[in-house]
Amino acid sequence: MTNSGFRIDPNPEMGSSALTEADAFSTDDKAEGSHTHFETDDGAVSVGTWECAPCREVVESWPVHEMMTVVEGAVTVTDKDGHAESFGPGDTFYIAKGQYVVWEITEKLRKMFMVVS
Repeated sequence: MTNSGFRIDPNPEMGSSALTEADAFSTDDKAEGSHTHFETDDGAVSVGTWECAPCREVVESWPVHEMMTVVEGAVTVTDKDGHAESFGPGDTFYIAKGQYVVWEITEKLRKMFMVVS
């Protein structure tokens, strides 16, 4: 992790991550990794890269404000009203803290993110 610089490498060396429940994965691949590029001293703001194998999770309350850009793969996000949007490479989107979503990765996903708690 670094706290200086401007360019963020979308393909950093990934560390282990365990944000996804084991039973949420939809294939035998259960790989998940992350890399933190920047984090404030209090942890309130974080910038990083995250990747995950296909999975599907219902998130009753998204834990942070999060803006993300898909580097590779695909994800579909569905809101409480059933409105679904799919995102692929180059797409940038935002999920507000507290929002209900169904998060479904349909192709191994690599995203860059910025979260604010």
